[in-house]
Amino acid sequence: MAEEGEKEKPPVLAQPVADEEEGEGEGGAPKWMTTFADLMTLLLCFFVLLFAMSTIQDEVFKEIIQSLRTALGVQTIPEAGTREGLIMDPSSPEPRERQREAVDELGAMVQKEVEEIVSDVRELVLFNRLGGMVDVRESDVGAVITISDMVLFRSGEAVMVPEGAEIMGKLVEVLKQFRYPIRVVGHTDTVPIATAQFPSNWELSTARASQVVRFLIDRGLNPLMLTAQGFGEYRPVDTNDNAQGRAKNRRVEVIYERASIGDVLRQ
Repeated sequence: MAEEGEKEKPPVLAQPVADEEEGEGEGGAPKWMTTFADLMTLLLCFFVLLFAMSTIQDEVFKEIIQSLRTALGVQTIPEAGTREGLIMDPSSPEPRERQREAVDELGAMVQKEVEEIVSDVRELVLFNRLGGMVDVRESDVGAVITISDMVLFRSGEAVMVPEGAEIMGKLVEVLKQFRYPIRVVGHTDTVPIATAQFPSNWELSTARASQVVRFLIDRGLNPLMLTAQGFGEYRPVDTNDNAQGRAKNRRVEVIYERASIGDVLRQ
């Protein structure tokens, strides 16, 4: 009975587990660090991806620049695997270094041909004592053979004189050794001309170039390999203020162009 008279003690409530865990975890990192670490990892992956994409764009940009240089003539011959040096073919099995080697090899072959043309014409000039009448030089354009108009034509005319035909006949024997296209260009001085046949120096220079082309065809050169042009007085090599300079400007040039030689060698 005494036990019944005793007051019942209130039950002791247990402390929440969360409070215990917080008490025990006071020495560790806070929970927000986990989310922050995940965010930093994602940002790192994002910047790595951006860097990789920028590297790829840089390589593509370099290829486009190289193609534009080729199209604009910095490299005379477009690289293999391109169409006029503008469209790159990524599936080309030939390495780029090998393509450059092929271009360099072709350039060396063209240079050798230009030097051989110049050497053969110089030998002709020396053997036949044509100094002052026929000259030959190597230029960026190619091999340029220059014949003074004084030995080819009379003043204001476009009919080749016998002495000029004799000199051209000797030159033809050298030209026949080469199978490359020839560009024949006529030039005059600034002394004006106005006749029924030649209203200006344009017509006179073109007619003289055409006369030389006809002569070469008659001596057996292929007409498909010949071109005639006239520039009048607009491509001088010397002054037009004195007789000596005007005499140098009156000329006919027989030109073997490097680009044309390269086209033939590629075939």
